[in-house]
This record gives sequence, structure tokens and C-alpha cells, in this order.
Amino acid sequence: MSKRFINTAILYAILAMVGGVFYREFTKFLGFEGQTALSVVHTHYFALGMLFFLVLALLQNAFAFRQRKGAGIALALYHAGLNVTVLGLLLRGLAQATGTTLARGMDAALSGISGLGHMALGAGLVWLLVAVAKATGERERANG
Repeated sequence: MSKRFINTAILYAILAMVGGVFYREFTKFLGFEGQTALSVVHTHYFALGMLFFLVLALLQNAFAFRQRKGAGIALALYHAGLNVTVLGLLLRGLAQATGTTLARGMDAALSGISGLGHMALGAGLVWLLVAVAKATGERERANG
């Protein structure tokens, strides 16, 4: 199971690098000089994707938390939350870099989608931490 977490970390590292290169080249192509949400796609995928799944691989090796009931759902929720959050950042950043003024409803919808992504990400994170804590407790009880 740890190999799956390592492979996931590799995938998110690649997505982070693609996001970083896209940000740099897209804004350079447009001649855009300013702050845009595109600039944090790279760091979100590196920190919340690659680094997080590398830590999960270590935790899985130590505590076998993945076998806990609901851990699979928590992982799916985390993935969905991370990718919806990044999609929101990407869409917001594209609008910022191109100078597109979003209609009030579109702006609110984009903020709402990003908010849902953050909530799913947070819920998945907490659920996974609870699964790790329970697996840790079981291991301590088994070892006496």
C-alpha cells in the first residue's frame, strides 16, 4: 500500500511542476506582471499532494492505517478536495492573468466551488488523521 502512496506523491510532484511551468510561461506569454492565483497551484500540489502522500506512506508503513474502515473514503475525499481546490485556483488565476472581469454570479460560483474543495480537503485530512490515530492506538494496545 505504501507504494501506492509513493506513486501518488510522484503524480502530484509532476502536476506541481506542470502547474509551475504553466504559470511561468502563461503569464510571460501574456506579459502579465502581478499576483495571480496561478502562482499557488505549484505549491498546493507540492505541499498538499506530494509531501502529504510521502508522509502517508511513512505512516502506512508504521501503523497500517489504510486497513481502517473508512480510510479509502477519506482518501477519495482528500483527492477530490485537493483537485477541486486547484481547479478553482486555476480558473481564478486564468481570469486574473487574462484580465477577464467575472460576472458577480460567476465570481461567487467560483468562490463557492473553491470553498467546497477546501472543505472536502479539510474533512479528508481530519478523517485520515483520525484513522492514523486509531491505528496507532491499536498498535500500542497490541504491543502492550
